[in-house]
Amino acid sequence: MIIGVPKEVKSDEYRIAMLPVGAQLLIQDGHSVLIEKDAGLGSGFSNQDFENVGAEIIDSADDLFQRSNMIVKVKEPQPEEIERLNDGQILFCYFHFASSRELTLQCLEKNISAVAYETLTDDRGHLPLLTPMSEVAGKLSIQEGAKCLEKPMMGRGILLGGVPGVPPANVLILGGGVVGTHAAKVAAGLGANVTIMDISLDRLRHLDEMMPPNVTTVFCEPHAIERYAILADLVVGSVLIPGALAPKLISHDLVAKMKKGSVIVDVCIDQGGCSDTSKPTTHGNPVYVVDEVVHYCVTNMPGAVGRTSSYALCNATLAYCRELANLGLQGFLKKSPGREASLNMHAGIITCPAVAEAFPMLGN
Repeated sequence: MIIGVPKEVKSDEYRIAMLPVGAQLLIQDGHSVLIEKDAGLGSGFSNQDFENVGAEIIDSADDLFQRSNMIVKVKEPQPEEIERLNDGQILFCYFHFASSRELTLQCLEKNISAVAYETLTDDRGHLPLLTPMSEVAGKLSIQEGAKCLEKPMMGRGILLGGVPGVPPANVLILGGGVVGTHAAKVAAGLGANVTIMDISLDRLRHLDEMMPPNVTTVFCEPHAIERYAILADLVVGSVLIPGALAPKLISHDLVAKMKKGSVIVDVCIDQGGCSDTSKPTTHGNPVYVVDEVVHYCVTNMPGAVGRTSSYALCNATLAYCRELANLGLQGFLKKSPGREASLNMHAGIITCPAVAEAFPMLGN
């Protein structure tokens, strides 16, 4: 199989979908690996690093897409990349189709096989290809949220952890999964008062046992969300329904009741966001203000720390990428129900139930 790794073109995206060692192992498996020129520079990998392991450097993205049987990327294909996709081509990356009807429709029209990182599950029902970026995003959510609380960023002008004689910030985390857990650890480590909410009592029990004393667990229901959001200086949205739109937990009316200069970091924005007031932003222009509440809704948060994120992502994806190349699409899907769940569309048909539910008019 000929595997192409293009340079990411999404705004402020510095990750690469394959490390040199990944290219080396795929080549040892008998495949050819094409790397677009300078694709690894944002993560600290030179063209020579890939050439040293036998990969071919391609000057033109058009040539790379045209020659490749399978494209391995990080983020969903951008408009100029969709134009380059070929009928029957396998595309292995993050898609988050449910948040974009336009992306879904365009990819359907291209008749690609969309194998999505975010819906692949392992034997335990976990999401192994979403987890590493969720870990990065969870930690970054507090780092960026703390920055947004500073006055030059239009925040309240408070220090997240406070100082002796001055109380720390109140942090509300909606969702106790991977993102929420890592966000809570960082916020608690900085000294904030942290409240983490989830609808699973088992998960809350686990978090209650593992978290330090300045983290409180609360069952997630509308009255509790409103009560704690009004008190919060920083709200982190980290809820997840795999493959589906994120539930809207924060209404516009609730945002209007929040403290002036408080901050919402909506990590769910890839899946549409968990606040009515959330809309996608970029690292170049990350924040906007609604009712004097600062919103940080960057759709590719881990892209800002490209080197860490590329290592974390590729450590998780490599084994599946090799399987997909070695077994072919159908052999890969037959290996387990979790791998079958990774196929979001094939031959112009939506195959992921959550995506089909989001766009019933596009169903087949």
